[in-house]
Amino acid sequence: MRRPVLTLLLLSLLTFFVGLGGPAITDSDEAYYAEASREMADSGDWLTPTFNFEYRWQKPVLYYWLTAATYLVTGPTEWSARLWSALSGVGLVLVTRAAARTITGRADTGWLAGVIVATCFGYFAMARASLPDLPLTLCITLAIWAAMKAVDAGVGWWAVAGLGAGLGFLLKGPVALVIPGLVLLPIAWRERTRITIRPAGVALAAAVCALVGLPWYLAMFAEHGTAYTRSFFIGDNLERFATDRFNDPRPVWFYLPVLLGGMLPWSAYLALSMKPLAGILRGRRRLTDPEWRLLLWALMPLVFYTLSMGKQPRYILPVLPPLAILLACAIGDRTAEASLAGRRQPGLLWATWATALLFGLATLALARMQPLLIDVPASVAWAGLVAMGLAAAALAVVAARRAWGALPVAIAGSAVVMLLTVQFVVFGRPRPEPVERMADQVLQHRGPEDHVGVYRAFVRNLVFYTGVRQEDLFDEARAVDFVKSPERVLLVLPAADLKALEAASGVSLRTLAEVTYVNTANIRLRTLLRANPSDDVVRVLLVVNR
Repeated sequence: MRRPVLTLLLLSLLTFFVGLGGPAITDSDEAYYAEASREMADSGDWLTPTFNFEYRWQKPVLYYWLTAATYLVTGPTEWSARLWSALSGVGLVLVTRAAARTITGRADTGWLAGVIVATCFGYFAMARASLPDLPLTLCITLAIWAAMKAVDAGVGWWAVAGLGAGLGFLLKGPVALVIPGLVLLPIAWRERTRITIRPAGVALAAAVCALVGLPWYLAMFAEHGTAYTRSFFIGDNLERFATDRFNDPRPVWFYLPVLLGGMLPWSAYLALSMKPLAGILRGRRRLTDPEWRLLLWALMPLVFYTLSMGKQPRYILPVLPPLAILLACAIGDRTAEASLAGRRQPGLLWATWATALLFGLATLALARMQPLLIDVPASVAWAGLVAMGLAAAALAVVAARRAWGALPVAIAGSAVVMLLTVQFVVFGRPRPEPVERMADQVLQHRGPEDHVGVYRAFVRNLVFYTGVRQEDLFDEARAVDFVKSPERVLLVLPAADLKALEAASGVSLRTLAEVTYVNTANIRLRTLLRANPSDDVVRVLLVVNR
């Protein structure tokens, strides 16, 4: 029992923690949480989150509490901003293992499901961002698993389910209650003649959920009245789901490539999970109760988010644990059949060759990206290329020799190589990073009364490094009004926008500092196929109007 858990903890340490504090806080949603937590720790106001020294009502408070409390111990660092996401990744690995054992009754399936969660790209990426989405996924997965276990193991597990739902409600709101409900209600209806759900247990779960999740909302209502409840429950939840206010409409198939990308490098093996479904469609077999549970667990959240207007890739993170369990079952069954009966496994063979090819193509793409790795030491880049090439070769050897017993270890090891290469080569930069250098320049040139504005560059993360309130000039008209101010103002903007802004405002802007960087958030398939420094390397200026 100890060795499987230790293996999973080691994998989680490598994929979730190594280099966690290396990259600067990105100019993305993670800057909201990193900075709002810093302001909470500095101000001592633990009730109302703020960002850029203004109320931030878009999300509940738990992630801010956790991160701000960590800041009080460690200081506001990148590592501490991301700590609770990384810890949630570890927790999710262990909970997925436990859920797999509960549902399938197989220890080997539980271990492999944990390995898949620990080494898939979706959780790797989210564990290294200061965002509440991975903690939310842990809470939802805990609530669903504990509720399933409570039916057989006693009323105490209902309290665990309520705890998971309550903590999730305090992380991101109603979705933490909706997703478990969408999964558990169809399962309960289908198995209603074979299971007994005690009302006292459900009442206990509801009571624990309310005790954990409601007090902060009530305190916010007492402090701010209905303004907060309207803003959050109606604006940030109902309108985000039902309207395109927050996101442009996306196609119904939007989440298919997201799922395939999130499950990398295990995605090719998902086809093995489809074999039981094919047998059902042909009338050769019926789904077992564990298979029904896992399918409903995966499909119901996927359908819910597909119907939403406000689609975001990270929203479907709760779908990956049941997919990992289904995948672990399929791989385990195929490798067992191959070793015991000597049967050919064409599905395993082609999936392994496809995965080896994927690693080979990723190695070539990394080589093509060399012109953009302007801040990465050449030795590090070459080490990543060699490691990726060796991983591709190892998987090819497994496929060529049909060494299926070594397959899980080979994929897990190759995944660690791929993920750490992404961490240290693609996202690796020497410190201080461009946003930190720009923040230093802002603080050096800013007078006590000078206002700071940001226009299309470092919009969210600059404030984390300056600690100074800034004006978000999100269109040209506001940028023009800002630089035409009769007072002295500092502006951060891309060099490509300088001439247009000067022409529109009639103000000659003097450049004080410049930084150059590659915005990794803008890397697309085109970037990997044909890296062009003139298109992808961005020059950002600090200018002054007088």
